[in-house]
Amino acid sequence: MSQTRIAGIGFREAAQVESLLDALARAGAADLRHIALPEVKARHHAAMQLSRLGYHLHPVSAAALTAPATLTDSAASRAAHGTGSVSEACALAAIGPGARLIAPRAISADGMATAAIAQTDLLQGSTP
Repeated sequence: MSQTRIAGIGFREAAQVESLLDALARAGAADLRHIALPEVKARHHAAMQLSRLGYHLHPVSAAALTAPATLTDSAASRAAHGTGSVSEACALAAIGPGARLIAPRAISADGMATAAIAQTDLLQGSTP
């Protein structure tokens, strides 16, 4: 069996790349290079900086964000995005069926970004 892991991020419009990197580090995802984020934020300057730093961005549609059950249930996130946690939902949606969160989201020190890690266990020879 092997594991597939991906980090999901959510962030405010005013977030800088440092906020995203801090949230990833706090979530234990500093070593992950595949990042799921809301499709509407894929062209955000901070996301573009992540891409230039070698991260692979995986946009998640607004519809896909509402499908996964998240560990965190933020009323503000639910009202704005239809999910209890954007970062958790992005990570889960990007992996798909069988995905599970390693832990609830982590929040950057400045409160501008969140990150969460999802993984799935794959049978040898399966495709992610």
